[in-house]
Amino acid sequence: MAPKTAGSIRPPASSGLYVHVPFCVRKCAYCAFFSEVRASDGGLAREWLRGIGREMRDVPEGFAPDTVFIGGGTPTALPEDAFARLLAMIAERWGGPGVREWTVEANPGTLTPGKLRIMREAGVTRLSLGAQSFSEKALAALGRIHTPGQIREAAALARDAGIGQVSLDLMYGWAAASAKEALDTVRADLDAALALAPDHLSAYCLEIEEGTPLAARRGAGGTVTAPPAWQRRAYDLIRRRLAAAGFVHYELSNFARPGRECRHNLLYWTGGAYIGLGPAAHSHWNGERRGNSPTLPAWSVAFRETLPPRRKACETLVMGLRRTAGWTREGFRAATGFDYLDLRGPEIRRLAADGLLLASPDRIRLPASAYFTSDAVFAALV
Repeated sequence: MAPKTAGSIRPPASSGLYVHVPFCVRKCAYCAFFSEVRASDGGLAREWLRGIGREMRDVPEGFAPDTVFIGGGTPTALPEDAFARLLAMIAERWGGPGVREWTVEANPGTLTPGKLRIMREAGVTRLSLGAQSFSEKALAALGRIHTPGQIREAAALARDAGIGQVSLDLMYGWAAASAKEALDTVRADLDAALALAPDHLSAYCLEIEEGTPLAARRGAGGTVTAPPAWQRRAYDLIRRRLAAAGFVHYELSNFARPGRECRHNLLYWTGGAYIGLGPAAHSHWNGERRGNSPTLPAWSVAFRETLPPRRKACETLVMGLRRTAGWTREGFRAATGFDYLDLRGPEIRRLAADGLLLASPDRIRLPASAYFTSDAVFAALV
């Protein structure tokens, strides 16, 4: 079956809110995001909540996000009282019909009926489950705390609780014993994931980040990832299987039922405006980028910068090319004020001649053959 086109993608929201929850039950072996393994420390959670409240008071009065995304860390690692307070604070300030999508990330091992009830009552519309794999061997290699059974239970609980959309994250490219094992695991993961009827699937290739347990294992001579050729075969398998299941491949690592694309992430990929709260959170608002320090119990603004318009436009060009639809010339002008041919014309023509970019008079996008090796294209454009 031919893949569906990405033309059904809705326009990105005009602004978004991100809240970083910096707590985990245990750090995953691959994770470089800021979090601390003190999720059950009620005192620390209260201190963090007070900090979120202080930041909320500093948010411009006119800020009215179309999307809300609570990520981490593990938001559902919070004690129920702290989790309820966080969602209530957000709902009191920004809840209501103006928020078109409200996502909460969850680990299947920390999701409970009580936390789902809190989400539904606050107005959460979308749950992003960090499944990663349905293979016990893969979950152990990745350092996950949950079991395959807990993934299935979490998805069922979310449906029963009335959460409108469920997304699953999968991860491939870990150090399987053979190409057959790697591909068999991907096939089994896709079968198991699709059996849960998700609205959205993200499929990420394992990358080794400095400072993580997997990086330390690699530094000691261990094998932690599959060979690139196996990873590419897994990616191609994922694309074919999800296309046959009716999913739109709308971003390099993201697939959705038509109309179920993640609006909040589309905001990032199109250079939109957003405000981030919490340690290590980033914002892009009124042309200024800001990042918070990765520190607890208190955090502060670690940097502020205003990019020159041309540099910002180049970054937006690259981020937007992560979408399989790419950029139209008109859309890029509307988003940045630049024509991409004026900005990077020679590079675009060279990449097109090399078969690394598809360029028509009014659109540029990556060819499917370049999806897995897109970093080389992006490096030439940024």
